Amino acid sequence: MNISVRRASPWLAAFTLACLGVCPPAQATDASALDKLTPSGATREASKDGSIPAWEGAVPPLPGYEWGKLRRDHWKYKDDKPLFTIDASNVDQYADRLSAGQVAMLKQRKDYRMDVYPTRRTCGVPDFVAANTRKNVGTARLSEDGWSLKEATVPGYPFPLPDNGLQAMWNAKMRYRGVGIDYKATITAVSPRRGSTEWIRADSEQTLFIPSGAKGSTALSSLPPVEFFVYFAYTAPAALAGQALAVSQFINQAENETFYYFPGQRRVRRMPTYSHDSPQIGMENQYTLDEPNVFNGALDRFDWKLVGKREMLVPYNAFGAYDFKAKFEDVARPDFIAPSHRRYELHRVWVVEATVKAGMRHSAPKRTVYLDEDSWAPVMMDDFDGQGKLAKLREGFPVPVFETGSCDVMAMVQYNVQEGRYVFDTHAVGVGKDARWVTEPNGPRFKPGFYTADNLRAISER
Repeated sequence: MNISVRRASPWLAAFTLACLGVCPPAQATDASALDKLTPSGATREASKDGSIPAWEGAVPPLPGYEWGKLRRDHWKYKDDKPLFTIDASNVDQYADRLSAGQVAMLKQRKDYRMDVYPTRRTCGVPDFVAANTRKNVGTARLSEDGWSLKEATVPGYPFPLPDNGLQAMWNAKMRYRGVGIDYKATITAVSPRRGSTEWIRADSEQTLFIPSGAKGSTALSSLPPVEFFVYFAYTAPAALAGQALAVSQFINQAENETFYYFPGQRRVRRMPTYSHDSPQIGMENQYTLDEPNVFNGALDRFDWKLVGKREMLVPYNAFGAYDFKAKFEDVARPDFIAPSHRRYELHRVWVVEATVKAGMRHSAPKRTVYLDEDSWAPVMMDDFDGQGKLAKLREGFPVPVFETGSCDVMAMVQYNVQEGRYVFDTHAVGVGKDARWVTEPNGPRFKPGFYTADNLRAISER
């Protein structure tokens, strides 16, 4: 297993010994360390054997791309062919480059395979994000509560030279995604129970608004303390149709603010504890609030340990999950996502181990998350139950986003390896319309006032 761990400096050791109370973790202070790295703090050079190439920056789309066309058709490497395939017959040969969840899937599910492609480092950031990231070295800081983010220059990575897992996770949360993502249609699907053929299929429209993603250079402390706002409106099935949510996910509060509209009651209810590992309504306990996009929500319930970097086979340039012209049933197979719509590459990832804090509770008390070094996007996460047994594998599907000049993960799959079911969420497969990344805050959905209880009631009762 190829893991390298940054050695603590004497300065860091002295800081740790001097801090006897609850203190924000120490951090690097010299931005010149970024000179030999990428703007996000990743290793610029190729791997020793050349299988991971040197970073050369974001890859623009081929001529003729505009929103509404298939992204994969306008990608520079669209004609790549698999280098090799991993399945149950050879999984042990590659186990040192796989997560525990990936190994379990390959060994447990008949016909499951991973097609491995050439590594394409397609992720970059715009110049203003790179400049803000550089400003953050030595100035961004966590709060006195020990887990929330107090200050940073945004949009930008707060801690491109992380010393601990919390800093790494805040890089993932604050990655540049524009000011939001708009899905005119998407499907949250849960595969059938064993012995059944009945899916849960919840059709909805969704909008994500990220105030800190506005172009320029802004102090985080000058903005409302909101990581993002999100709006969901279900259109099917009948049991969910008409229900809608408006959520404010805070940067400095453990509980989000969720307003839920119930059409049968014609009223909006505030859901004060609808966060963390609370089961999502209508998903038969297969999907919790902190599982979308690989990880979602506050960081307060876990201790986050930065283990180091590891070369792993992870989902990457996974345009298949954004193929809005594909048929849903061709992609969402009964037991897993079709191999034709998954793509794996060898990349360096940051490994972060999460262990539930003493006095806290969580349905997955231990987790391992894998963050792409070039984008800080979470690309995988393994969950373990209270007995230490592997429970779930989540894989995010990162793609270069032509609108933002960065990479992002929205679409994801979660496999319940103990129960044999899976969740496929925030994708575009089978809906006929692509997701849209927005870089300018135009329209009512990119204003905080859209996400209030009064507005949710007004738009839901039209």
